[in-house]
Amino acid sequence: MATGTEPPATEPEHRGGVRSGTRAAISAPHLRTDRWWLAPAATAAGLLAFVVYSTWRAFADADYYAAPYVSPFYSPCLAENCEPMRGGPNWELFGGWWGISPAIIILIFPLGFRLTCYYYRKAYYRSFWASPPACAVAEPHAKYTGESRFPLILQNVHRYFFYAALLVACVLTWDTVLAFRDENYAWGHMGLGTLVFLVNIVLIWAYTLSCHSCRHIVGGKLKHFSKHPVRYRMWQWVGRLNARHMQLAWASLISVAVADLYVYLVASGVFDDPRFF
Repeated sequence: MATGTEPPATEPEHRGGVRSGTRAAISAPHLRTDRWWLAPAATAAGLLAFVVYSTWRAFADADYYAAPYVSPFYSPCLAENCEPMRGGPNWELFGGWWGISPAIIILIFPLGFRLTCYYYRKAYYRSFWASPPACAVAEPHAKYTGESRFPLILQNVHRYFFYAALLVACVLTWDTVLAFRDENYAWGHMGLGTLVFLVNIVLIWAYTLSCHSCRHIVGGKLKHFSKHPVRYRMWQWVGRLNARHMQLAWASLISVAVADLYVYLVASGVFDDPRFF
């Protein structure tokens, strides 16, 4: 029963995100006193540096092959305008109509795999979109819809990019095998470039197999691990890799750029590939 002493009813203030009426009324944007912005800033700088470098190299269409090494940005080569690579991945599927750099064709797949990767989503969501910029720091967006709408709903194609990434990793493995030749294509030789390629392919496989999609494919749908002991052991192994997914993501990103840079320096004549044997 109304007594006349209750305060008049007011409409709740409609605010979005962390400023909604159901959240605690804290005027400060956050209560963190540490340098929380360093992590997203460093992530943004690292990703931006790779984007700038890879864009330059992809459109350069030059200095990507120095026998026996081929840049991972240009492998496999799917157009006729590729530089001939003896024994290498020259697959002229696109024929002669493709006029720009052949790297644009193949980079779609590894970049698509990384862009939709769970870790990289976190990295660029925080560093570029500030969604959120850091833990316990309010994001500047008034509304949050997650990945349920276009364009972020396209992130669900990650599992399909994973299959393409497996194929690319197999091609890069063959390129690493070919790196045990000399400049005259004779087998049984190893140079500094061979070592660079070996490190790169190990990190590429470790990052690819540490993917959450790989872990789900191996054992995500199993109801009884005891009935599938082999898949259970594989699931455990992939799980241990998955725990290092962030570190492997950065390490493989750096290694693939270093491998390309090494081929560029040798192909452009900056230095000759040092030979161990």
